[in-house]
Amino acid sequence: MKMVEMKVEKFIAMLLLACGLFAFRSDEIEFDTKTLFGNQIELKIPKGFIIMPEEMAKLKFIPERRPTLVYTNETGNISVALNITNSKATQAELPAIKEDVLRAYKHPYVSAREKWNAIQMVNGRKVGFIEFGTLDIKNTVYGTSATERSAYNLIFFTDFHGRLLLCNVSCIDKNSEQWQYAAKEIMASLKLK
Repeated sequence: MKMVEMKVEKFIAMLLLACGLFAFRSDEIEFDTKTLFGNQIELKIPKGFIIMPEEMAKLKFIPERRPTLVYTNETGNISVALNITNSKATQAELPAIKEDVLRAYKHPYVSAREKWNAIQMVNGRKVGFIEFGTLDIKNTVYGTSATERSAYNLIFFTDFHGRLLLCNVSCIDKNSEQWQYAAKEIMASLKLK
């Protein structure tokens, strides 16, 4: 019995430590809460981020995957992209959609290193997410840099008025540790009206 109590105490201590680290790291980035798409979506966006200029979006995203709305820092190496797709979606279909999204992102990003995928409750609704690292293939496709860089991505998704809403928080690896926590805070802020 004493051994079980020690394991529980150790688990609680580790959990409290992890929560403390999460709070510390997420506090490093400040956010503004934005209402988007006709005040139907509420999401935290990092302060100082702007809507990505169209010319930058054309360079960063291939036309078939260009999001509906992208917020970015001034260099474009960290972004929060939202896309209301034409795909039909319901809360009940999210587990199957998660598998489809996994397949869709593994095909173009053959170097993807999946870290985590799940479905969780966010502000009263199911939200699926996939967290992974990739080579920043934009550089090799568009020739904007001689070196390949790694990127961190958190893709989260849910149904929105019967359609699939995809959100992607992406950043270059040199910032990834800090932005992994921020990405999860952005996801946790998602509210649909």
